[in-house]
Amino acid sequence: MSSSFELLGIGNPIMDFIAHVDDAFLRAHVPGDIGGMVLVDDDDIARLLGRLGGAVAMTPGGSAANAVLGATKLGLRTTYVGMTGADKTAEDYRANFVAAGGDGSRFKRTNLPHGRCLSMVTADGQRTMRTHLGAAMTLNPDSISVADFHGAKHAHIEGYLLFNPTLAQKVADTARAAGCTLSLELSSFEVVNVARDWILAQLKQGVDIVFANEDEAKALFQHEASYDTYARELAAFGGIAAVKIGKDGAWVARGSELHRIAPVSVTRVADTTGAGDAWAGGFLYGYLRGKSLAGAGALGSALGGECVQHLGAAIPESQWPRLRALADSLK
Repeated sequence: MSSSFELLGIGNPIMDFIAHVDDAFLRAHVPGDIGGMVLVDDDDIARLLGRLGGAVAMTPGGSAANAVLGATKLGLRTTYVGMTGADKTAEDYRANFVAAGGDGSRFKRTNLPHGRCLSMVTADGQRTMRTHLGAAMTLNPDSISVADFHGAKHAHIEGYLLFNPTLAQKVADTARAAGCTLSLELSSFEVVNVARDWILAQLKQGVDIVFANEDEAKALFQHEASYDTYARELAAFGGIAAVKIGKDGAWVARGSELHRIAPVSVTRVADTTGAGDAWAGGFLYGYLRGKSLAGAGALGSALGGECVQHLGAAIPESQWPRLRALADSLK
């Protein structure tokens, strides 16, 4: 039986606002340390946007949404589950997903400001982020049902949902009940530190693909090892393991298979925002379209390498014909 959707993402739909700033701006207008991410009120975001004037780029974000959007632009049939707001930012977010070719019927809505993240980037590439989760943080176990996953072949879950373990458990159980295969993006070592026991329990129950970077894998296994060893350890649970190591590429493992995925070399890195999500989106496209692990990994590297050359998580429209041709050519 064919599925209505090859890929469904579930997570926090956040609109990213990105601006280049200098250290003086941060010292004058942004309380707290330079670098990192701090949760703030929506009024704080509005105040900073006012200070920045018009020199701000707006791009849809959110870990799972970024991955799904990349897979959508490669040609997958996709949809997304997440809580959006009732304001213009929410309208823009949903419209962007639909314009890219995704199905917008499973977005949920609540009468709150849409989640926003302001990323202020200094000349050295460091990002200082201020985030208001807004509507996104109101997604709760009672708002998740089997109908959300009906007709979807594969569900991709972002790690940030794991800060609410009851919600994460409802999502995983419901996706399985609907017949979906699962992938889990660990998202950050902070997520792993908070939800390590839950993640290990899910891996033992069965997760088809787990995406991790080197810091997340180390936090999960709590020992130092080579990256290929981390990939083998993750794959020992029975699924596919993808351990991403940034500019050095990735390792992908399944059973006795182990593949070193070469990075795509770029001459200039503009912003690493969303690069790991782009990698996952490329890999998911390849996996769900029956490509080899090496081919899916190569496509992940291509999307990740393209993403870092642009401000924000979005890859410009001009690059997608070339990326789609690459996807078609890979085995």
